Amino acid sequence: MSRASREGRRGGTPSLWARVQTDLSVLHDAWLDFGFRSRRDHHPALGEWAPSSAAGRVAFWLWSALGVPLIVALYPFVLVGFAVRFSVRTLFRTAVSLGWLGVAIAATVVWSAFTAGVWLLDVPLVGVRAVAAGGAVAVPAAVLSLTVARRGGRLSTVLLAYPLGVTALCLPPVVAAFYWPPLADRVFPSSYALAVWLLDNPLSAAGVASVLREEFRLAGVGYVWMWAGIATVAGWTLGALVTLADFVRPTPVDEA
Repeated sequence: MSRASREGRRGGTPSLWARVQTDLSVLHDAWLDFGFRSRRDHHPALGEWAPSSAAGRVAFWLWSALGVPLIVALYPFVLVGFAVRFSVRTLFRTAVSLGWLGVAIAATVVWSAFTAGVWLLDVPLVGVRAVAAGGAVAVPAAVLSLTVARRGGRLSTVLLAYPLGVTALCLPPVVAAFYWPPLADRVFPSSYALAVWLLDNPLSAAGVASVLREEFRLAGVGYVWMWAGIATVAGWTLGALVTLADFVRPTPVDEA
């Protein structure tokens, strides 16, 4: 246990600064353990671990110093992970209290009400069908996300539940755009512009953009695959941030 953690516990509720110090200490300890496996296997009852040779002590000091800027750069992502974890756990507790059937019914009611509202606004029938099609994607994705999160472990939650949850938010407007031209005029050009930016910037590394341009055509169902891919990557990113937050500051069992 770090000194900041001990001081925070002595004084009751830890201060914000004490929490930050503890978080940084956890990250730095993990960095040291990664570089020096013998330190990780060292039992606390044997006292504080230290390299046995002068060369080892120099290497340990250099490794420790190298970790400081890396940890400082990583910590903002930890803070984002805390925020994401709070939001996700709040939604998850609500969903668990409803059960998968309750989530399915609630989502169906919401989308049915949305569809009825669009109908009452004298939107053409094709627009009403578009909203219904979006709901037909959102409801199963939400139910599957909850099912995986409840029954699976951390790995399946990160790999499947988070992407399915993001899919329930991202994909319905794209599916609806196939059924309603006014919506298509907004969704598809914006999606195309986003695809061009992604290919010209982050995906241009290591030839990824050229492979995507050769193998895929952004038209029709290609927009669905594009947004499914974005939802998957976004879900994995959120899952990784929550995993990082859990590593640095585990959630108590009664709050998980």
